[in-house]
Amino acid sequence: MSSSKSKTLQIEGMTCTNCALGVQKIIEKNGGENCEVNFSTGEAVFSGTDEQVDAAIVAQINSSGYKVIQNEQKAKYSTVEKLFAFCVIFTLPLFAHMFAGHDSILNHPVFQIAMTLPVLFSGGLFFTRSAFYSLKNGVPNMDVLVTIGIWSAFLYSCWGVYSHWGLPNLHDFLFFETTATVTTLVLLGNVIEQRSVRQTTSAIKDLQDLRPDEAKKINGDQIELIPVSDLRIGDRVRINEGDQIPLDGKLIKGELSVDESMISGESEPVYKQAGDVLIGGTIVLEGNGELSCKSMVGHSTLDKIILLVKSAQQEKPNIQKLGDRISAVFVPVVLGIALLTFLISFFALSLDFQSSIMRSIAVLVISCPCAMGLAAPTAIMVGIGKAAKKGILIKGGQSLEKLAKGNVMVFDKTGTLTTGAFSIDSLKISRSDEGRIKGLLFALTSHSSHPISSSISKILQDQEKQDVILDDIQEIKGVGLEGLLGNDRYRLISAKQYRKESGQATEADLILLKDKDLMAELNISDEIKPNVKESIAWLTANGVHPIMLSGDKEKKCASAAAAVGITDYHSEKNPEEKLKIIEELNKKSKVIMIGDGINDAPALAKSYLGISFGGATGAAINSAEVVLLSKQFSTLIETVKIGKQTYRTIKQNFFWAFFYNAIAIPIAGAGYLKPIIAALSMAFSDVIVVGNSLLLKFKK
Repeated sequence: MSSSKSKTLQIEGMTCTNCALGVQKIIEKNGGENCEVNFSTGEAVFSGTDEQVDAAIVAQINSSGYKVIQNEQKAKYSTVEKLFAFCVIFTLPLFAHMFAGHDSILNHPVFQIAMTLPVLFSGGLFFTRSAFYSLKNGVPNMDVLVTIGIWSAFLYSCWGVYSHWGLPNLHDFLFFETTATVTTLVLLGNVIEQRSVRQTTSAIKDLQDLRPDEAKKINGDQIELIPVSDLRIGDRVRINEGDQIPLDGKLIKGELSVDESMISGESEPVYKQAGDVLIGGTIVLEGNGELSCKSMVGHSTLDKIILLVKSAQQEKPNIQKLGDRISAVFVPVVLGIALLTFLISFFALSLDFQSSIMRSIAVLVISCPCAMGLAAPTAIMVGIGKAAKKGILIKGGQSLEKLAKGNVMVFDKTGTLTTGAFSIDSLKISRSDEGRIKGLLFALTSHSSHPISSSISKILQDQEKQDVILDDIQEIKGVGLEGLLGNDRYRLISAKQYRKESGQATEADLILLKDKDLMAELNISDEIKPNVKESIAWLTANGVHPIMLSGDKEKKCASAAAAVGITDYHSEKNPEEKLKIIEELNKKSKVIMIGDGINDAPALAKSYLGISFGGATGAAINSAEVVLLSKQFSTLIETVKIGKQTYRTIKQNFFWAFFYNAIAIPIAGAGYLKPIIAALSMAFSDVIVVGNSLLLKFKK
């Protein structure tokens, strides 16, 4: 019986996109579903298999030249790092022979063979095994090119020793140093690549480091220091100044000043008192208190953010698909070019066999499909990680690409452009007394998470009112709230809905009805968020056209639009009308929708890209591809900047990858590069791509 639960394998030894495709084939042949393999992170994520099949998958991956690493097996140094350290010991004497005389032991063929064999049967075998299984899986990887190159140089040198032993020109046929040096330099490239890529995932490690290892659990009058993983829901934990809060929970005693910047991106400390929610991973700047745990390790806000960041890094942007298609045919094409180089050199240019074979080997070892495979994933990892540190959760590489391409940005007004914290300007009562009206309003609004409802219920919570219990309370999108009391139906609806039903105009914002009878009219207001006007101006200056799309009244929308610098707005629109407007805009533009309420969920899902602010409802967050944990409007500008910077970096990386191979392969084929220099060039070509991605961390 299969399980749909997502599983992750950490795999060592993948060096290019085709390696990842080979591993993916193994998993899919065994029934793995929704399989994503990322060679740059060394992770394979899949579902649809049981434990017995998982064991078979691990065995097949291990037998294919890769190694599945269990958490407890993680060593300080990887296999590639160990192989490089071993091979370099034997390669240096071989390389040094070029600076010694012919009578030196360094130039003796037996010595050179003795130095080459350990390299060939360690690092060389590592590449050979990988090449063999990649061919077996039908997805030849870059190790095929390396393997052919090093074995060609070795076998040609062995033939030279056999056929020219004792002759003065023997040394002209010895290229053992090419075998060893190419092997060692390619291993060096893999080591640098691994370590560089590790830097691109530092954001995940930074998030993981936010949780302390131990917590001060309160047992009666005693405080016990226990691992955070042993905490359970309901456990009480002592938190002091300077502590990292271990898990999500509620402050039940004390007052705190908390730094939530690593979770929400908010730079200002947040004041907390008894009853307030605390987020695991945040830091207590001042104060002491007691926390009641409301989550466990693996289920906290921090864990969800880490999971989202990791899963987002698996998603490929559309631009990467071009690189994947090229990588799929890259190795066969390079093999063809290498063969053609040999034939032209030997037969058409009448070069000797030695020169022809060396040119072919140079073509094989200078070509680099890895750079194309790394171009997008490394930039995505840095971009998503950088965003996560600022309280911006981007749900995948495609979302980053959409952020860069979006040219129209549609804003909901309430809770997005405005604070969402409403005040009641006036309450005009037509029927019943004030206490009962307030009781009815509180009973209705306390069952909704809409910003207007939340504000009204919060205002009325501490006011004198009758206790009213309503049954079957429902929230109807774009209409309002309703509930039953006996046979009477009470509704709190918008002015637009009231005008539609009754045909009567009203200056009020909200109407309370008992069946069809008017009971009360409310006028409410909220204020524009800080930095909105400056942010709208930045978007306009950077080619993004802002539009306001709201369900609020024309007068209020006009006033808000003028205050923030938006010239194009739509007012009094229900969810269906909002959806139609988004659909029309999508036909001619790439629309980014910004919203936060349940009413915005359909529009967020329908738009080219949906962005939801942190105080948003669950429906809005699930519908959005980007979630801003910070309530600061300026975070939106950071989000767009990161999207544009990341997409630009991906394009730069792809340009370098194409440019490098397009220039390097012909130069090698023309005989201007020795195999050793070609191997060195290939080793560092990936570093340029990864280094360019890492520069994203420092861009403002």
